[in-house]
Amino acid sequence: MAGPKMAGIIIREAHYPGRAPIEAYGNGGFRFADMSHRGSLLCLPSGIHGWEPADPAKLTAADFDRVFSETEGIEILLVGTGADIRPLPAALRTAMKEAGISADPMSTGAAVRTYNVLLAEDRAVAAALVAVD
Repeated sequence: MAGPKMAGIIIREAHYPGRAPIEAYGNGGFRFADMSHRGSLLCLPSGIHGWEPADPAKLTAADFDRVFSETEGIEILLVGTGADIRPLPAALRTAMKEAGISADPMSTGAAVRTYNVLLAEDRAVAAALVAVD
């Protein structure tokens, strides 16, 4: 005898529809707005989105498609490159410049702290944060 029919689990794209400071980071994720997220994040004018760059050590313009779709609300993009600072590849820097975005790579910890300060100042800031352990 078969049991009751149950709907499968629906997995939705991770998205918080507002701007919020990052309360904590580490252990492979972040805490913000009394919630937690495992994995990397994009903090954009449209909200906070789960982000899965193809290779966090080698970021490409394709990893930033969502950022490029919201350029009007972004002047500064803080790129948290993980535990260590990694320069952005030349092609990515060029794409950011052409989009009118100043992209600043730094460690994820520094990017979180800077993002929180600029967000509190109501600046046109966004962040791409690679999760760290």
